[in-house]
Amino acid sequence: MSSRIQPTAQVDETATIGDGTTVWDLAQIREDARLGSGCIVGRGAYVGPGVRIGDNVKLQNYALVYEPAVLADGVFVGPAAVFTNDHFPRSVDPEGRLKRGGDWEAVAVVVAEGASIGARSVCVAPVHIGRWALVAAGAVVTRDVPDFALVAGVPARRIGWVGRAGVRLAARDGESGVWECPETGELYDEKDGELVERA
Repeated sequence: MSSRIQPTAQVDETATIGDGTTVWDLAQIREDARLGSGCIVGRGAYVGPGVRIGDNVKLQNYALVYEPAVLADGVFVGPAAVFTNDHFPRSVDPEGRLKRGGDWEAVAVVVAEGASIGARSVCVAPVHIGRWALVAAGAVVTRDVPDFALVAGVPARRIGWVGRAGVRLAARDGESGVWECPETGELYDEKDGELVERA
């Protein structure tokens, strides 16, 4: 199955686009970016130079993924979400000269398998979003997010846990530190601020 790229999209000739990936109108994929198979890149989305994106990733309309971001398999990035890459952003240096690419060190937002980034949220690099975590719409993420964490607010703070289905987990009656997915029935154990799936 070949990729599908709309005529108004700009895909650099050095970018790699996996089988079955669709790139919609006005999206821009820069040089040396790598997208896996089965991805969807929405209208007006931006993928920076050298960005690494796994399989079955969805970038919704106008999502901005700046280099050197890394997105694992199954990641969802909502409309108009932004991944920054400059820890100390400035247009000019202390002498007033315009800064160029070599005048600063890009830092990454890394998103682990299955995580979802809500619409209009901002992930301020450097930051790591854990496996199957859920960042609420409009949140500003300034520190690492644990696996399965539900974070919201400005700055984002953990307000609960979610399972692989994306549904908020419920505390299991009579079992301290045990969480259950109301949709799948899967169980999770909480210890020292982390959540792990039961085998």
